[in-house]
Amino acid sequence: MISVHEVLTRRLGQVDYLPTLARMRAFTSARTDETPDELWLLEHPPVYTLGQGAAHAGVANGISLVKSDRGGDITYHGPGQVVLYALVDLARRGIKVKPFVALLEQAVIDLLDGRGARRPGAPGVYVEDAKIAALGIRVRQGRSYHGMSLNVDMDLAPFRAIDPCGYPGLAVTQLKDLRMPHDPRVVGDTLARHFIERLENA
Repeated sequence: MISVHEVLTRRLGQVDYLPTLARMRAFTSARTDETPDELWLLEHPPVYTLGQGAAHAGVANGISLVKSDRGGDITYHGPGQVVLYALVDLARRGIKVKPFVALLEQAVIDLLDGRGARRPGAPGVYVEDAKIAALGIRVRQGRSYHGMSLNVDMDLAPFRAIDPCGYPGLAVTQLKDLRMPHDPRVVGDTLARHFIERLENA
């Protein structure tokens, strides 16, 4: 029997954004006080997503743009980027939203082994002047969904068609360009492990 304090990790492979969003909403609506928390590790086909803070007319490169109910502005998802969706009962764990966001960021910082940092007022993780991980969550009745994306080994060109996370001219980077291990599956497992360790000690 699974304890409510355990965290289940599910590896979903490459899945389309909108069906995954619907699945997250359904999971969050249906869960009870006894439902264990889950982490979903996956990649998305090329897609731009608009958070609730975004006001964007479109992108002219043919990549789909969809609205989301997460926080934040516009970002890009594509193959070679690890997405970690954290479906966590924050109320049950006694964790407030800002500390939870910090836990997600810290998992990436742990993975980067001292090379990553936060920026005040700009959620996510940065290496020097470039963003490597984007973050956006939604909390409904004390339960979170959405999460973060980490650039691992991907085509970064689509980021140039937008203002990443609403910041004009913001550079982006990835693990491959930092000459760090960049197998998405291995990186995803490591990221999940760091996050679970932080969550369980919160």
